[in-house]
Amino acid sequence: MTPTIDEFVDGARRFLGTVADGRNGSAGAGPVKSRYALFSGSTDEELSAAVEYQRAAFDAGFGWITGAADRGGAGLPAAYERAFSAAEREFPIPSKGPLSVSLGMVAPTLAQFGSPEAERKWLTGLRRADVIGCQLFSEPAAGSDLAAVRTKAVPDAAGGEWTLNGQKVWTSGAHYSDIGIALTRTSDGPRHKNLTAFVVDMRAPGVEVRPLRQITGAADFNEVFLTDVTLPDWCRLGEVGEGWSVAIAMLMHERNAIGGSSSGGSGLFRMDDLAAWIADLGRHENPAVIEAFAKVYSGVTSAKAMRRRADANLKANGVPGPEMSLGKLALTANLQALGELVTVVLGPRLVADTGAPRTYAWSEFVLSVPGMRIGGGTDEIHRNTVAERVLRLPKDTPVRH
Repeated sequence: MTPTIDEFVDGARRFLGTVADGRNGSAGAGPVKSRYALFSGSTDEELSAAVEYQRAAFDAGFGWITGAADRGGAGLPAAYERAFSAAEREFPIPSKGPLSVSLGMVAPTLAQFGSPEAERKWLTGLRRADVIGCQLFSEPAAGSDLAAVRTKAVPDAAGGEWTLNGQKVWTSGAHYSDIGIALTRTSDGPRHKNLTAFVVDMRAPGVEVRPLRQITGAADFNEVFLTDVTLPDWCRLGEVGEGWSVAIAMLMHERNAIGGSSSGGSGLFRMDDLAAWIADLGRHENPAVIEAFAKVYSGVTSAKAMRRRADANLKANGVPGPEMSLGKLALTANLQALGELVTVVLGPRLVADTGAPRTYAWSEFVLSVPGMRIGGGTDEIHRNTVAERVLRLPKDTPVRH
């Protein structure tokens, strides 16, 4: 029998109590971190902790709540998934950041477009974190203009295999991923009609991953070189020439995953925890702090309401819509507001490491906020998406030379 939401949440809390990371605090209290950063790189320990947690959640029935029962899912409505996400925020569980692309983008795209063979081989494994996926989209000459990808996929004479050659860049998590979803050019036909998407085995001969070292010393991103990589046709996602539809769907899943953190999914926007921290520092009566806190609070509250509307549209249509671009823009704005808040609260303690917890630890966060205006699609691209696909405004007149 299907449990009620309350019964489900009670069971979820019992499970979360058994796996909560005691090193970071206790249930209901925000973790005290040594650093707050948006692009910090995932250590081997963090990756292992994320994988271990996801496997435990899956085995307990919480790792794929809306998934079909015959694939290991719980077969429950999306409301149960939202309730579990809310319960997760009450406990200091390991960060699932290292698996965000795999769970939030690769798995739903494979479920939507994958062949029966691809689903059987990878889908359940992705959800249990036995398999980790990445996104092979951006290229040196194809960033915001994703339709300009040059990586080629050529079929053999019999049509049973494809050979891929090209370069991808800014690929998060490629160095620990098992598979990647690649957008390729398969013809010289009309723009947007000449692309096809594939699942690539990241361990296959001809796949080379080169980490890109950041100024922080971390390496979140990678270059990926594909040299005569052969794939069976069942690795193809969707029809030949319909890769743009796959790409758009995957980007919508990406914005769905990113947009969810604009209202608290990342754990950074726990307003009760922020308020307690400000009070502990004796800054809760400062007018500038109060104003900055109110800006974050109002932004997060608005994002929650917008997220509920987007979830309703997702439930009605089955796939994320362009409204998810609003979630990405809200995330950027809320992160900026949070950066301004911690700057006002901490003052010089933001840039001078005195050893006090939750002071200098915020410095890397403040410096990394501007990067979110680019990651997951630039703010300008998202504003165009909202203008043209949500508000139905006319496109800009192209400049003629």
